[in-house]
Amino acid sequence: MRILFVQAISTETTTSEMVYPIGIVTLATVISNLHTVEILDLNIEQDPFKALKNKIYQYNPEVVFMSLRNIDPLGNKMTSLIPQFITSVKMINILNPTTTIIAGGTGFSLFPRKIMELLPEITYGIIGEGESSILPLLNNLDKPNVKGLCYRKGEDIIVTSPSMEFDMEKSYIVPDRSLLDVTAYQDNSYVQSVGVETKRGCPFNCSYCVYPKLQGKKLRCREPNDVVNEIEFLRKEYGIERIHFTDPVVNIPNGHMESVCESLIRRNIDIKWSGFFREDQIDGKNIDIFAKSGCECFSFSPDGLTQEAMDVLGKNMNIEDVKNAARLAAQTDIVSVYHFMINVPGETEETVKKGINLIDWIYDVHSKNKNLGTIVFNNIRIYPDTPIYDIALEKGVIRSTTNLLYPVYYNPDPYENLRYELEGKHFCKNVFMWQEVNI
Repeated sequence: MRILFVQAISTETTTSEMVYPIGIVTLATVISNLHTVEILDLNIEQDPFKALKNKIYQYNPEVVFMSLRNIDPLGNKMTSLIPQFITSVKMINILNPTTTIIAGGTGFSLFPRKIMELLPEITYGIIGEGESSILPLLNNLDKPNVKGLCYRKGEDIIVTSPSMEFDMEKSYIVPDRSLLDVTAYQDNSYVQSVGVETKRGCPFNCSYCVYPKLQGKKLRCREPNDVVNEIEFLRKEYGIERIHFTDPVVNIPNGHMESVCESLIRRNIDIKWSGFFREDQIDGKNIDIFAKSGCECFSFSPDGLTQEAMDVLGKNMNIEDVKNAARLAAQTDIVSVYHFMINVPGETEETVKKGINLIDWIYDVHSKNKNLGTIVFNNIRIYPDTPIYDIALEKGVIRSTTNLLYPVYYNPDPYENLRYELEGKHFCKNVFMWQEVNI
């Protein structure tokens, strides 16, 4: 069977930082011995829809798997990526009406019912992990019975429970990057474009986050040496110099990432890497291991600028944990980036002052080595089935009829402009720090 995997448009423009689509390449790898597969990433095409049209005509796929990774660009932007996805699906159906269209990806998994209601051209959807379900689905397209399937039954759309049990230690298949040229993704100036998974799942209860819904709460880890084998292959075979660990949190459970890094050091693999770190899991010993193994950026996401905010966001962490991680990171030569959410429920004049004090403290602690990359401020993107959704509904920020498929942020009066004020303060401090202008 001829299968075409298409990565839907995931950024606002084709000039944005590109990310190698590890998800569809992994699924293509799973079936590549049994089916003929090709992959098209619309994000790296100069004219995405022309490329899609040509591929449908030339390849004439029997099945098209459409991966929707992002429903919008986040970062406080009101742009939706759903219109481009709609256009792609409808174009495939018009050009080849007999093609079976299967949707999947993170974005689809968040809103499977709404997306299938929008697009009757989609026959099936895969919710959550697809490694276990894709082959059984392809082998029985007329009447599939697989976990994580979204399908039509008469006028109804049936949404089953997502698949979140894939054994990452015993069953993980390293994506075959020869199926999609990985070297086309090495021109990014900021984001590491090539991702490597070390685990799936997140045990925490952050009130805004969808990771537990997508991957489950149980941590499922790969064997550290298998991770390092993949990294070594990327370095030697493709000349990849920088990678990003795609885990929701890179430094849990305790000891797992440390084992990966110790193996990188022991095998003398020259690689630069980044990931999102849990601050209360950082100590003097493991931060040294991370640094020696090639970490080039500590991405911290404490999210709350105050203890009050962190408590509302369900971080289960203290401000002192954040400060301790910042102190340790500031003593290294590695860049640190901090992500905070602004105008969280319960914001007051007092919490605003506390937040500004923390921003100033972060600049001060990084001033000696000048290794503060940036501080990112975002409002909270509201997703269904999260505690923040319930708070927003209770406070009248949204209604029960609000369509969250499109960008909706928690940002009520009277602090709806707080993010801009903090960005102005931060931008001045950041520029002046590098230009050695005292303020």
